[in-house]
Amino acid sequence: MAQSKHEFIEKSVGWMIVLTLLTVSVGGLVEIVPLFFQKSTTTPVEGLKPYDALQLAGRDVYVREGCYNCHSQMIRPFRAETERYGHYSVAGEFVYDHPFQWGSKRTGPDLHRVGGRYSDEWHRVHLNNPRDVVPESNMPAFPWLDRPLDTDIAARMQALRKVGVPYTDEQIAAANDAINGKSELDAVVAYLQGLGTALKRVQ
Repeated sequence: MAQSKHEFIEKSVGWMIVLTLLTVSVGGLVEIVPLFFQKSTTTPVEGLKPYDALQLAGRDVYVREGCYNCHSQMIRPFRAETERYGHYSVAGEFVYDHPFQWGSKRTGPDLHRVGGRYSDEWHRVHLNNPRDVVPESNMPAFPWLDRPLDTDIAARMQALRKVGVPYTDEQIAAANDAINGKSELDAVVAYLQGLGTALKRVQ
């Protein structure tokens, strides 16, 4: 009895891998490529500015410490979400984020609208020992963040400019001086205080 094409593919590991990769690639392209040309995903919301030097350094520390593993920065458009966190996240708020910090993991609360919700001092205490301000917290403490920033943030900004973040020559030239004397803790607090504030200003 002649072997069907379907049976041949199922029994041939090589062909199965090739055709699966081809199918997934085509499906991915069909879903992703249109987003590059959709205005709502490529146009920044009104008032959105790139991270300043200190905020950008703080974002790098935030990523380095793995904060995104427990804290999403995506508020979904559901009533329970918006009542707890505020307006749902829109793509235009993240056009300068490379990579963006959306995600589904929430061991801790979403942080997208945390900017301006608490004082700088609250954030400092919380990062140094979370249970001092949230007794039930299971977040680890980050006391080592109270050390000087050691990064060439100007080079980081130049790299981001190459992928479309509109940093000016003046901003890049002044970047390293702007973080001089600042600690990693200062930087993370500055980053957190800027999260979600652009859309708040528009509303």
